[in-house]
Amino acid sequence: MPLLAVRGLSIAFGGLAALSDVDLEVAEGRIVALIGPNGAGKTTVFNVLTGLYRPLGGQVVFAGQDLVGLAPHAIARRGVARTFQNTEVFRGLPALDNVLIGLHARLRGGVLGGALAAPSVRREESGARAEAAALLDAVGLGAVASVEAGSLPLGMQKRLEIARALAARPRLLLLDEPAGGLNPTETGELMALIRRVREARGLTILLVEHDMALVMGISDRVAVLDHGRKIAEGTPGEIAADPAVIEAYLGREDA
Repeated sequence: MPLLAVRGLSIAFGGLAALSDVDLEVAEGRIVALIGPNGAGKTTVFNVLTGLYRPLGGQVVFAGQDLVGLAPHAIARRGVARTFQNTEVFRGLPALDNVLIGLHARLRGGVLGGALAAPSVRREESGARAEAAALLDAVGLGAVASVEAGSLPLGMQKRLEIARALAARPRLLLLDEPAGGLNPTETGELMALIRRVREARGLTILLVEHDMALVMGISDRVAVLDHGRKIAEGTPGEIAADPAVIEAYLGREDA
């Protein structure tokens, strides 16, 4: 059984179909890329998976449970975390506090416990800070823990978003255009980071990406959307040679 199974996913906005009968499977421990032209419906898939949109039809089965109809926080608690196409760090907060925000959803101590400084809450908060620092180290940001997130370069902000998503201890990590705006060196470093966190944490990863070097270099499988429909799925090599994908998205090199 795949960790994630999407069946017949359909959604429309203003009467226009954004997704039409989309099927997708993601096996546990794999990296799967979702590609296609702008407006193909890729981020819409992510928004359905994380509960931001409710589909008109279809199922989203994660670890044997249908997620359709659940609130975003309930889906996150079941083990699904994401980053966003436009980085959404808390710009005025230090990098460490950004990761702590991702951790606090799992903490047992509430506002009252924090206000009363209960010993159990203090221990939990201390453990959370240590875990947040370890996550920053894991993504190569340990040296900037006290730096305001908004002053970090884009590549570091994207790593920070990954650290914050990892703070939720997900089984499935959704990465929405993680290489967007990065130069080739930063993209290569990002590829190595994604591989590293997948191996170290036993993650399953579904990513939306336009950078074909990253997609073809890191993915176990690739699915292709065009106008809200899945037109192909296969290994990177199969997708690169698929005539329908070349016509709709990849294009042909001049002879």
